Amino acid sequence: MIKMKISDLGEKKLIKRIIANIRSHLKDFNIEGLGDDAALIDMGEEYIVATTDLLRQTSHFPEATTYEQMGWKSVTVNISDLAAMGAKPLGFLVSMGLPAHMRVEEFDELLGGILKACDHYRVPLIGGDTKEADEIILAGAAIGRTLKGEVLWKSGSEEGDLVGVTGQLGLAAAGIKILLSKMGEVPVAEDLLSRIMDPALKPRARLKESLLIAKSHLVNAATDITDGLVSELNELINASPRTIGIRLYEEKLPIPSEVEDIARFLNEDPLELGIYYGEDFELLFTLPPENVTPLRDQLDFHIIGEVTTTGTIEMVDKEGRTYILPVKGYEHLRG
Repeated sequence: MIKMKISDLGEKKLIKRIIANIRSHLKDFNIEGLGDDAALIDMGEEYIVATTDLLRQTSHFPEATTYEQMGWKSVTVNISDLAAMGAKPLGFLVSMGLPAHMRVEEFDELLGGILKACDHYRVPLIGGDTKEADEIILAGAAIGRTLKGEVLWKSGSEEGDLVGVTGQLGLAAAGIKILLSKMGEVPVAEDLLSRIMDPALKPRARLKESLLIAKSHLVNAATDITDGLVSELNELINASPRTIGIRLYEEKLPIPSEVEDIARFLNEDPLELGIYYGEDFELLFTLPPENVTPLRDQLDFHIIGEVTTTGTIEMVDKEGRTYILPVKGYEHLRG
């Protein structure tokens, strides 16, 4: 009998396996949000929101990433989970696995990145731990709070809702592809190249936008885009108690021209970079058509599709042809 390895499952299936095994364990506790972007602890009129994420140097950071950028991202990935739930951050903790040969100035740069990100998101660094490890490992945890009526859930999408996203898609993917490529100088002007590299090396969580969305009460479901647009849309579908699907329109996807230029240069498909690679940290949400204008009065976003009852994710291409998209996304877990 061949025994399955955890790498055969992948990150998302492994998390689902954990959730399935702890449901009975949590039956005597006031915990909600299992399977969502963060756990919710019932505190009466509000929830305490908690999340954690682990980053490894060899799996999550391109070789060109600086120590400061590593520290920054360790905060951002956790704050993005709070943003996906509409929660205001209260504190951040980080435990670090550090190689013995790491120089003190390199550690100071890593810590500096963490503190700069904490200042950016206005969240205090309140604790953590350090241990020796073969490579840099950053296990961050963020705690936040939200009123019960302002939680952003994955599960609320309704047939006829429109699908929105807060920003452009594929920039981080294009930047990471450049960093991993050995093809030399890319055909993009320096100022445009920085627009591509910043999302790859120093991503920003959409915290401000999430708090506006949460307080607006105009959105039915939401999450953040970390593992790719299609993967996160599938999360919204699976979270719904009803049978829903998503129809996307290729011509409406906010994939900028810089991504298309880089994709051509690297012989990549720009659509693949925009909908499958992930690391965008944009907010993805569904809302009734009549709520689009009121929400646009508060923030900018793109409408990219609609909620259906097909149970699948469809794409209408630029020629008007419809096809079903396979569900896949960026898996961090390596075999």
